[in-house]
Amino acid sequence: MRKITAGLFMSLDGVIADPQDWHFPYFDDAMGAAVDAQLGSADTLLLGRVTYDGFADAWPDREAEGGPDAVFAKKLGDARKLVVTHQDRDFPWRNSERLDGELTEAAAALRNEPGGDVAISGSVSVVRQLLAEGLLDELHLLVHPIVVGKGQRLFAEGTTIPLRLLSSETFGTGVLHVVYTRDEAAPGGSYDDAKAHLVQE
Repeated sequence: MRKITAGLFMSLDGVIADPQDWHFPYFDDAMGAAVDAQLGSADTLLLGRVTYDGFADAWPDREAEGGPDAVFAKKLGDARKLVVTHQDRDFPWRNSERLDGELTEAAAALRNEPGGDVAISGSVSVVRQLLAEGLLDELHLLVHPIVVGKGQRLFAEGTTIPLRLLSSETFGTGVLHVVYTRDEAAPGGSYDDAKAHLVQE
């Protein structure tokens, strides 16, 4: 079965909006390797319309310019790109098409197809829906040591989704790379259970 993974840049206060305004000072070799492992190694990208449009406006030109980011740009260009949208439109970036059908059903079908991983970048509405339905295998968060103070957050108010930590790494910049999955066997408990673990004088 193929894995569906999602990667997002996040501030310490949970903001994922407009990372171009705050995350570049923290981008180093370690973060580049983490992004490449999650996004650049996938053979299929699942993107919301807004994220797709932003990528399509930038990455083809970067590939054509042949700069230091051209190799990564080519990986994105060569990948199959499925766009989650209700609009009937053209997709100018090569290997791009609209995702057919309802998101969760189509994502479940994607997981059962042969091939490599399916990667999501940004696309918060897609991530939220798949995580809620238990269809997101890995949630990669690159948590930056900065408080942004405004902007969209990954989790909407009132959201409760138990998660299990798969791995964590601290970069030299102070960025935390944490990987979670849904915890279908999340523990229960109350204060009465917790207080037994308080230090006793």
